[in-house]
Amino acid sequence: MAHDPTPLVESLLHEIAGLLADLAATGQGARIDLLGLPIGPAGRAALAERLGRGEVEAALDAGGTSEIWETGFAGVWWVRHFGADDRLATEQIEITTVPTILLSQPEDIAIAASRLAAGLAQHTELPQ
Repeated sequence: MAHDPTPLVESLLHEIAGLLADLAATGQGARIDLLGLPIGPAGRAALAERLGRGEVEAALDAGGTSEIWETGFAGVWWVRHFGADDRLATEQIEITTVPTILLSQPEDIAIAASRLAAGLAQHTELPQ
């Protein structure tokens, strides 16, 4: 007989509620690693159903695919990463304003600024 996920789901929802209150009060985010918990696919599905889906979704393709969506509660994000073999590598709930994976890295920003400036310089020089 399958284990009833309801008590663990309820516990996780209470933890998420507390972490979301902390985020609202202090700006301090948190992360819950779902694959590190004794919760199977049925429990994760029940948790996903209880949290619902919000309006924001993102998909990335960098060293495997990633799916990110805000739940029905602003600041509570569901983040899944799949490896190159399309197997689930990580699954997390992030309680934050923006999931870490969506933040541009300073090095990438510096490279982008240089590329854009170089491209503009090539196209805006006056003929000699």
